[in-house]
Amino acid sequence: MFETLTKGFRNARNRLAGLTELSEENIDQALRDVRLSLLEADVEFGVTKAFLGRVKEKAIGQVVETAAKSKGRKVKVGPAEQFVKICQDELEAMMSFEGEPIEFAKKPKPTGIMMVGLQGSGKTTTSAKLARLLEEQNARRPLLVAADVARPGAIEQLQVLGEQIDVPVFSIPGGIPLEICKKGLAHGKKLKCDTIIYDTAGRLAIDEPLMKELDEIRSAVDPQNVFLVVDAMIGQDSVKTAKSFHDLLGLSGVILTKLDGDARGGAAISIKNVTGTAVKYVGTGETLDRLEEFRAEGMASRILGMGDVVGLMKDFEDVVDEEKAEEDAKRMLRGQFTLDDFLEQLQTLQNMGPLQDLLDKVPFFADSMPEGFQVDEREIGQIKAIVSSMTRQERAQAELFQKQPSRLVRVAKGSGTAEKQVAEILQRFAFMKQMMGSIGNQAGMLGKIPGMKQLATANRLRDAVKTGGFEGNPMMGKLADQLLQAAVAEQGGPGAAPGPRRVINKGKKKSKRKMQKKARRKSRR
Repeated sequence: MFETLTKGFRNARNRLAGLTELSEENIDQALRDVRLSLLEADVEFGVTKAFLGRVKEKAIGQVVETAAKSKGRKVKVGPAEQFVKICQDELEAMMSFEGEPIEFAKKPKPTGIMMVGLQGSGKTTTSAKLARLLEEQNARRPLLVAADVARPGAIEQLQVLGEQIDVPVFSIPGGIPLEICKKGLAHGKKLKCDTIIYDTAGRLAIDEPLMKELDEIRSAVDPQNVFLVVDAMIGQDSVKTAKSFHDLLGLSGVILTKLDGDARGGAAISIKNVTGTAVKYVGTGETLDRLEEFRAEGMASRILGMGDVVGLMKDFEDVVDEEKAEEDAKRMLRGQFTLDDFLEQLQTLQNMGPLQDLLDKVPFFADSMPEGFQVDEREIGQIKAIVSSMTRQERAQAELFQKQPSRLVRVAKGSGTAEKQVAEILQRFAFMKQMMGSIGNQAGMLGKIPGMKQLATANRLRDAVKTGGFEGNPMMGKLADQLLQAAVAEQGGPGAAPGPRRVINKGKKKSKRKMQKKARRKSRR
């Protein structure tokens, strides 16, 4: 995602590396790389020119070896870092918006959301995605109104999607859009739905009769939000489309679809600056869970090649069970890491979305990869097939393959892979298991992380129990285990300064976990 934009900013950063001061000359050289990248990414020309002008104005004359105090230490800021910071701030300002992405009506009036756009932009699927998102994150009770009578199968498609996410769909076979929307609003009130999403037919901005129809629908149902659904891959055309729709309807925001397939990213930068309407949501995949709120700071960071740690953590939170993760961590750090755990981790990664998208959120990951690098998702499928072809005993005791190499032949045949591939997976697993079992002993650099010192102490004590002849001593073993558990739980250990103890509402967490699992099952139907 955004490879074209990131390349230009990376080249500019590398060009400034090693210099001592930002001058007009070296700034012009860096901005030349950025200019080419922006235009190649299909950023609107006027937007490009204005952005470069603001960056240059802020950058020239600034001394880069500026001393900044941080906890008593002096930190030198180089020209590359200074340049990136200026670009970060400007990109965020260009894409950000104030307030919440959706304006909610005051109760008991239901919140209206009108979805408009060109044909093929993904309005119907996005309508269902938005309904699912609002239901899960905002505890809303949405109703989908099928007002697209122009496209064959559009109503049926919305009904199928509604069943998948367990959201009701209102439709009138053979009805006209204005009538459907009016009666849909009344039906929503009857069902006590607090959010009504109107899926309208796609149309061209130059089609005056159809655009007039949208205006009539808006006047009749008075929605608080009018969202334009735009295919990110059409580049500058998306900006022109947004302006035309905004002039007629007064858009509340834009939803960019197919952002995962857009290597340029020009639309994300240009839309707000040309239309005054910000991007509120982005679609990053085909499945119904791949819609997320647009975060200008995260997007700017990814464009600059610095990843998006906040977005990455959110992805983890959406699919990871906190209590189970803690129990798994305890077992892994004891060296109890099996191939079943390995398989489960792979599944968790897949549940988080496309692997390439996840890696793009890792800071500076792209800098360490060759140009054009793409993750082959099929490799994960092969790994899953290999591990699934093993017996329960083999997954629990991977060392059996060393004792009996004939097992490799059977697993390779069962998974449709080569023996060499099976051996490679086992090598990766062995390395990961070793790393998990010994991580606590490496507390030098990680010592500032809560619990890591206690973990190191616990691991050393555990080793002492084994090597010092105390293995049969239950008190020593219990002490080591207590230290280990305390470290993993980040609650300190014996001899550690007492800290605030986190109160966990187990009933609430269990209920939340059940709801998350139910939602994931629904999305997979």
